[in-house]
Amino acid sequence: MDKARLPRWVWLMVGLFLAVLGSNLLNLLVLVPAVLPETYRSITVIAAMAPVLIYVGVWYDEERQPYWAQSRAKIVGDVLFVVTGAILGSAIALVALVGIGLPSTVLDILAMTAGFLLAWGLFWWRNPTLYDVDLER
Repeated sequence: MDKARLPRWVWLMVGLFLAVLGSNLLNLLVLVPAVLPETYRSITVIAAMAPVLIYVGVWYDEERQPYWAQSRAKIVGDVLFVVTGAILGSAIALVALVGIGLPSTVLDILAMTAGFLLAWGLFWWRNPTLYDVDLER
């Protein structure tokens, strides 16, 4: 894939769209028959979107290209941390807020925020040098 062909935001939108399609397919085929309550189905969407949000930037930015020179095991571990963080963060937020009576849209936004923050935090924790900023510029 030629990343210069499209702007970063287009790659992000395409990735997020595919993540949402895949997670909704998972919800439809696996989790709905397993009787997962509708309130918690957004967790799969958040878990699918979190790696896209993180890895499109890592893939697109030239200064972050050394990340891809690491071992595949390290990268797979990072992806697992990101997905697990998104699941845990969004699930904790939903469990804490479901009984309050907030609209489902607000619940989903709060769950996304918690899931994405925990996912990115875990990714940063495993790769702190990836986001070092040169303060002398």
